[in-house]
Amino acid sequence: MTLQRVISSDDHADLSHDRVKQFLASYLHADYDRAVERFQGSVHITAEANQRWREQQGVAIDPNQELDILGRPAKKAYPSWGRAGHTDPHQRLADMDIDGVDASVTYCEVSAFRFLYLLDRGSREATRAFNEALMDFGSADPSRLIMTYQIPIHDIEGAVQEVDWLASHGAKSLQLPVFPVELGLSEYWDARYDPLWAAIQEKGLPICCHVGLNTQLESLADRDPTPQKGSLAATAPLTTSESMWMWIMGGVFERFPKLKVVFVEPGVSWVAWWLNQVDDLLLRQNYDFPAISEMPSHYFHQNVFLTFIDEPDVVAAARDRIGIGNVMWSSDYPHPISSWPKSRQSIEKILESATPEETELLASGNAARVWNL
Repeated sequence: MTLQRVISSDDHADLSHDRVKQFLASYLHADYDRAVERFQGSVHITAEANQRWREQQGVAIDPNQELDILGRPAKKAYPSWGRAGHTDPHQRLADMDIDGVDASVTYCEVSAFRFLYLLDRGSREATRAFNEALMDFGSADPSRLIMTYQIPIHDIEGAVQEVDWLASHGAKSLQLPVFPVELGLSEYWDARYDPLWAAIQEKGLPICCHVGLNTQLESLADRDPTPQKGSLAATAPLTTSESMWMWIMGGVFERFPKLKVVFVEPGVSWVAWWLNQVDDLLLRQNYDFPAISEMPSHYFHQNVFLTFIDEPDVVAAARDRIGIGNVMWSSDYPHPISSWPKSRQSIEKILESATPEETELLASGNAARVWNL
């Protein structure tokens, strides 16, 4: 197998709040900081279950254990840990060269749409500042660092204006929350979002919904006795089905057939089962979906895309049910599962049963088409 081009559909950059505030008027800095504090104070995942498990098993808690932002013991035993490319775009490009990755669709570690709307004033200005900070990161090489800009959805008029501004400045990727209900908002089938969908469809930009902290699973995380909250990590991707349901059966793609929605990091194989189930509800179980005129799987194949990392059955699942054209490889740099610095070897192993045409699509061609590269 000879890989001509490799595009990662999911990598990460870590921007500090101080870096964002460099693009925000100083009189709004205190408002920005208060909004961040309000969001951080709303996350209440505890370590109680893990502490109780340790006590029952007689496993001591290491007082020197470093914790992550959610209070979980952090792990460092993987090659991409602590790489300067996480925060420095020039070092990121160097790491891409080491890895043989030609272009990277990059997401910020900070989900700004979780707190930007909480500003007492200056929400639109803070949104612009956040996206300008992302644009500055990508300016090291915009043809290789495809930054994904965040669009808050509380203010639809402001969201449309931000999409227009980003498109006029060459943006190629937009990120929206996976679950608007987490923010106290209606699901994406609601007509309140139609002006936003119309603007995004007109610009031809993909909407990216990245799996991450699902606050609806806080209860599950609290009950999980494992230190890194493995139940949350394993379950969160599967909840993507809830969001796909709203987009498809809610009729969004019926009304806006040219939208492209990328579900980032959910994995692939389970979706083959899900598609069979939702079609069966219509075909055999006589469920009514009045918002759509085609089979649910029709809209999936037409409008939805998935990313995968190191998944052994991806070729078979894509061929048999999902669609080779709907699936894209990613490195997930610099997270623990990342294939860096041996991504090309990883791709060759995962795609060893693929034809040359399938390999090209999964490794780069689909991503190039989705992000208009």
